[in-house]
Amino acid sequence: MEIGLLDMAKPLLNWYRENHRTLPWRTDPEPYYVWVSEIMLQQTRVEAVIPYFQKFIKKYATIAALAKAEEETLLKLWQGLGYYNRVKNMQKAARILTEHYGGVLPQEEDEIKKLPGIGDYTAGAILSIAYKKPVPAVDGNVLRVFSRLLAIEEDVREKAIKESISSSIRELLLSFKKEEQEGENPCGDLNQAWMELGATVCLPNGMPKCDLCPLSFCCKALKENRQGELPVKKSKKERPIEEKTVFLFLSEGKVAIQKRAEKGLLAGLWEFPNKEGYLDIACLQDTLREFDLRLQGDSILELGETKHIFTHREWHMKGFLLKVDRFSKKDGFLWVTKQELRERYSVPSAFQYFLNLLFQTGLS
Repeated sequence: MEIGLLDMAKPLLNWYRENHRTLPWRTDPEPYYVWVSEIMLQQTRVEAVIPYFQKFIKKYATIAALAKAEEETLLKLWQGLGYYNRVKNMQKAARILTEHYGGVLPQEEDEIKKLPGIGDYTAGAILSIAYKKPVPAVDGNVLRVFSRLLAIEEDVREKAIKESISSSIRELLLSFKKEEQEGENPCGDLNQAWMELGATVCLPNGMPKCDLCPLSFCCKALKENRQGELPVKKSKKERPIEEKTVFLFLSEGKVAIQKRAEKGLLAGLWEFPNKEGYLDIACLQDTLREFDLRLQGDSILELGETKHIFTHREWHMKGFLLKVDRFSKKDGFLWVTKQELRERYSVPSAFQYFLNLLFQTGLS
C-alpha cells in the first residue's frame, strides 16, 4: 500500500513537538522575530545565528527601529554573517513596512512577497509560523528529506520538482488547518518539522541518522539503501579564481581602509586596499607611488596567503603589511584605529585572515 504525505505528517508532527530544538525565535514566534531569524539562517548554521539574532533584536527591537538604523552600525552588527545584501534588503523592507503597512508584516502571501528579500520560502516561514497560515516553506533541508522519502531521481533544485513538492505540502497544510485546535499551530509546526528533520536527522553528504527518523518506516531511500546517493545534484560549474594582493598600510597608529563600490559583490562595505593579481615585493614601490604613500625604511612584512570562497567565485589572496608615511591627506583612504575598526566599520569575512593578523600583538 502506498503511503501518502498525510500518513507521514502525523508521526512527523508528534516527533517535532517532542524533540525540536529550543530556539529564541521559536520561543516567541512574533512575525518580526521569525523574519529576522529566517533571513539570518540563509546560508548560515543555527548555532552561529543565535548570538547574532539576540544582539540584533536587542539593538533593533521593532521594525520601526530597523527602518531608522544607521547603515554603518547595522552592517557592523551583521559582520561575520556574510551575504550583506540580506540585511540591506531587510532594512529596505522595514522602511516600506513602516511607511505603507503601519510597521507590521502583512498576512497575505502576495503582499509579503513584494517586499525586498522575501521570496517563496521566507514568506512561507513567516506566514505559517507567525500567522498560522497554510503556506509551504520549502528550503534545502525539506528538499533533501523529500528526495530520500520518495526516492526522487531528478535534481530536487529544479524548478518543476521544487514546485511539485511545494504544492503537495500546501495541500497537506490545508487539510491540517481544518483540524486546528485552539492554541495550536499545525501549519507552522509541520513546516518546521520538515526543516528540523533535515537539519538534525536527515543530514546531507550521506550521513543521515536513519535510526532516529520518525519516517524511517516509509523512506524509499532507506529501503533501497540509497541514502548516500540522494538527493541527486547536477554537477556545478567550477568557480573562477581571482587573485588579489591585499595591503595593510599602517601610519601614525592607524590603518587604511577603503569603501567598495555601491553595486556588485560586497557592495558598500569596507575593505583593505588591494590590487588584482599576485604582486611581489619588487612591485611594491610602484604600488606605493600609485597610492601616494612612502615606505618607512624597509618595514615590509609578508602576510602569507589565504582564500575565500563565494557562491560563484573564489578569491586567492596574499598580503603585505607596510608602515608608511602619507604624502597628502588625499590618498583616497579612510585611516582608522584598531578600536574603530573593531567597533564601527564592517569588514567582510573575505578579509578576516588579514583582520586577525592586524589585531595580533606587534602588528602596530
